[in-house]
Amino acid sequence: MSTPKSGVPRSFSSRESYGRFSESEKMEGAGSWNVIDWKKTEVKRSVPHGMSALLLQGEDVIMEGRGVRLVNTDEAGTLLVTNFRLLFVSEGTRKIIPLGTIPLATIEKFSKQALKLPSIPRQSDKTPSWRLLQIIGKDMRIIVFGFHPRTKQRRGVFDALWRYTRPAQLGDLYTFTCGPTKFYNTSPKVRLLNEYFRLLGKGSYLASSRTVEDASFCISNEWWRISGVNSNYAMCPTYPFSLIVPKTFRDEEVLQASTFRARCRLPVISWCNPETGAVLARSSQPLVGLMMNTRSDADEKLVAALCTQTAGGRGPRRKLYIADARPRKNALANGAMGGGSESSSNYFQSEIVFLGIDNIHAMRDSLSRLRDYLDTHGATSSDGMSSFLRNGGWTWGGGNLSSMSASVSTLGDSGWLIHVQNVLAGSAWIAARVALESSSVLVHCSDGWDRTTQLVSLASLLLDPYYRTFKGFQALVEKDWLAFGHPFSERMGMPTVSGNNELSRHSSVGSFPPSPIRQSTGSPIASPASGSSHGQTSSNYSPIFLQWVDCVSQLLRTYPFAFEFSSAFLVDFLDCYLSCRFGNFLCNSEKERQQVNVSDVCGCLWAYLDDLRASDGSSHAHYNPFYNPLKHEGPLLPPAAALAPTLWPQFHLRWACPSEARSGELEAHYRVMAKKLGEAQKVKEVAERKVNDIVTNMESLTAELEKEKQLRSSAMDLAKGAFRESAAIKRAIQSLGCKVHFSSSGDCALDIRSTGSDLQRNFMHSSKRDLDGNEQLENLDLSVSISLMADDTVTQNPINRSCENLCPFRTREGSCKWPDAGCVQLASQFVGLKANFDAFDRLSINDCYFGSE
Repeated sequence: MSTPKSGVPRSFSSRESYGRFSESEKMEGAGSWNVIDWKKTEVKRSVPHGMSALLLQGEDVIMEGRGVRLVNTDEAGTLLVTNFRLLFVSEGTRKIIPLGTIPLATIEKFSKQALKLPSIPRQSDKTPSWRLLQIIGKDMRIIVFGFHPRTKQRRGVFDALWRYTRPAQLGDLYTFTCGPTKFYNTSPKVRLLNEYFRLLGKGSYLASSRTVEDASFCISNEWWRISGVNSNYAMCPTYPFSLIVPKTFRDEEVLQASTFRARCRLPVISWCNPETGAVLARSSQPLVGLMMNTRSDADEKLVAALCTQTAGGRGPRRKLYIADARPRKNALANGAMGGGSESSSNYFQSEIVFLGIDNIHAMRDSLSRLRDYLDTHGATSSDGMSSFLRNGGWTWGGGNLSSMSASVSTLGDSGWLIHVQNVLAGSAWIAARVALESSSVLVHCSDGWDRTTQLVSLASLLLDPYYRTFKGFQALVEKDWLAFGHPFSERMGMPTVSGNNELSRHSSVGSFPPSPIRQSTGSPIASPASGSSHGQTSSNYSPIFLQWVDCVSQLLRTYPFAFEFSSAFLVDFLDCYLSCRFGNFLCNSEKERQQVNVSDVCGCLWAYLDDLRASDGSSHAHYNPFYNPLKHEGPLLPPAAALAPTLWPQFHLRWACPSEARSGELEAHYRVMAKKLGEAQKVKEVAERKVNDIVTNMESLTAELEKEKQLRSSAMDLAKGAFRESAAIKRAIQSLGCKVHFSSSGDCALDIRSTGSDLQRNFMHSSKRDLDGNEQLENLDLSVSISLMADDTVTQNPINRSCENLCPFRTREGSCKWPDAGCVQLASQFVGLKANFDAFDRLSINDCYFGSE
């Protein structure tokens, strides 16, 4: 029997039940769903065969379900519930399916639903109803798993999720079970002090654990100083152990001023310009009351101290802006709870500005509506139907979810991009006041840890290029979000720390009651119409930090050359934050994290991301290939026209529209091209090296050839000289009436047939002829040798006596006028036959050839 392909409602609480199916739709899903033998499906707690390689260190399997169907993509596989995540593995490829794999801490809520499928004629009693489990994630995805009704797998998975998505004790969290592994953390307090030193212009100072212990960090510059008044968190439990305050303000005055602000979160400096003295300060709302007439001299004096003189102490004191992040009416309504806003008449040279940013409840509802809208119009929606089928053959009207046409009005009235735009506009306005006017700005909302943190940290990002690097971004998040007490546990829907260092589901910190819950701009998330459900979130859950990272991505899109990190880094950073795999973002304050020793017993998110980047170096996807620090050395001051946010494709669209998300990754396309260019460059370098080697070899061979030519030329010169000498000897011998007989071996013999007078006459005739230079040398055999008789016979030969008498160099005394003439010496007698007849050419006409009588 074929089973029709189901279209599961994307949100069972707000959508109509499943409609009718055509016969083609009934047959479409038969091949991937009912091929599984459901009777063999069973629940196991041990690690399934072949699955251990897919688990992380310290990850244990709690529940296993085989033959589970991922309705979004119509894939069958094995569903594992571990102590860290919901893991879905494909039945065919045995690989992890990313869409169906979600960390437990990232699950916002889940619910189960039974849905009756249309019956086939005559088999209505045999048609089972689907057992469905819907998972709604904080990372913009809605997943639906289908279970066969003949098994109890859905109940087992639901119960496991109920127990492990929100543990009762802190030690049950995966990050504590796993431990730091290789991602060890360093002291957050030391890192905070080093950032303080940088802000005060004391970058040469380096903090250490001893610096924290002995409180030797209290240094100052011309205007500001680091105070340890809150070192034991007695003054303000949600503030860091060290604070930057005006240099002239004593710790006793700081303590007094803290009582006038909600939750004792008094005005302190978050960022300062060491050159101009302008600052960004933060606080919570003042406790002025309903009539706005309550005042504090200490608070007013502290705020006035932020208005230091301009650089060098010249000119009037700078202006102070007090930026209230709330809408004006909301600030006035807080007066009924004892809060409210400042009056400019009570604060020296100040101006009050309301930025009109909505509260945490409006942000939570807005993101929920955006998630529903994307799931409805996405390509892999949770009901298993594409947008094309859902809309009767027409895709939705935008055509491109990340286009400007979908930026504000067409996203299901979610209002998310309007909220993002308000945060961006407020931050840009604050940064402009500091950069253009050298004014100081005090920012606060109600409690000073949500909208205040968004504005201050985003304005700092615009003002300081250091925060746009990897190292600076970490320092910014740790200072403004972690150290200054953004309640991450409450905003993430996670349990908080109670007095005995265990997790409690509700907490109240500080002396001032929480800000009143104001009416949100949208309807609340409805509970499922039928079946049971479980929500991990509380009334204080809100995606405040996620919204801030979204704002950073908008600035990255606007200024692609200004940031060292890429959009892929922000996505991975958010995934690590939402998963609670590491301990950095646990608890609500620095004090709570210190109580449970998070930095020592849990892994560090920053170390993990550093390790990822180290694997590929500068070619890693976290690096922005367009980054040029010289292009934006100063502050970024976007005009109002540039503050038009769009959907963040890599985050918002990666589950509902994967193709749209990939098409928006300009960095990825550039990185692929850069990789190909790098490979081509390497090939070019190899070829150039080969060419250089060949050229070097050719030059070496050319030099050797030139040397051989020179040697050949020298040899030819020597051969010519030897030839001339040989020819001269031959002619001289022949002129004496001797015949030279050459043998085949190169030897020769002399045959003397002339008398002494003939020898003398022939010799003189030959010498005269040679001196006249009438004969030219021809190319003759150079290997001429003369065979001579023994010494005793030579001395008796008439030629010896004639040579002695005829030699032109013989003196009267019998010695030689020219001992270096090179004559042939035979048997110790001089023979007047010179081998080198060039000597005769050097004789003058007056030289006597024969001695005088």
